[in-house]
Amino acid sequence: MIDEQTDKKSGSFWKELPILLGVAILVAVLVRAFVLQTFYIPSPSMENTLQINDRVLVNKLVYDFRSPHRGEVVVFKAPTEWSGNPDGEDFIKRVIGVGGDHVVCCDPQERIMINGKSIDEPYIYSANGQQDKAADQEFDITVPQGRLWVMGDHRSASGDSLEHWQQSGQNIDSATIPEDQVVGRAFTVFWPVDRATWLTVPKSFDGVPNP
Repeated sequence: MIDEQTDKKSGSFWKELPILLGVAILVAVLVRAFVLQTFYIPSPSMENTLQINDRVLVNKLVYDFRSPHRGEVVVFKAPTEWSGNPDGEDFIKRVIGVGGDHVVCCDPQERIMINGKSIDEPYIYSANGQQDKAADQEFDITVPQGRLWVMGDHRSASGDSLEHWQQSGQNIDSATIPEDQVVGRAFTVFWPVDRATWLTVPKSFDGVPNP
């Protein structure tokens, strides 16, 4: 004989299951929309920090409470002139300069300077013992307030602020990204598993003075 109480509990579970599934789906949608999102890497512009087909996890909430910091890796909605896609496209780059920063290339050791401080960039792409230059051209810019100067770690293969500064005839607005177009901060590589790592800010950015 089937226990009547057990039968009632079983029936209640199956009645509640669609509600539980609905709540789980809603939570997942809300988390993706407002808190965390995954992105895959389609290009070599951030090598060797990020490889093609890496998956990264992006914190979409952090910049609701503060502005992006130098050295952080960010996902942003690229301007049409950057992507050539009128429907919009997500790019991922590293923040080098924030609003008000004076960014210059280069010092006698061929390092980028921010507000007079030279920064070491150990993440810049290298292969066969040869590292990319910090920039393929000298520049001297001041980042407008509310905008960001961003560069790829693979400097010789990145469509970034420097490339668009050159292509636009040194138009600083065309070369920089509005802060409100930043989707979020990429803070970890989670796939493939053997490449899982945190995307931290190099300590060389710690001593950069405010403009």
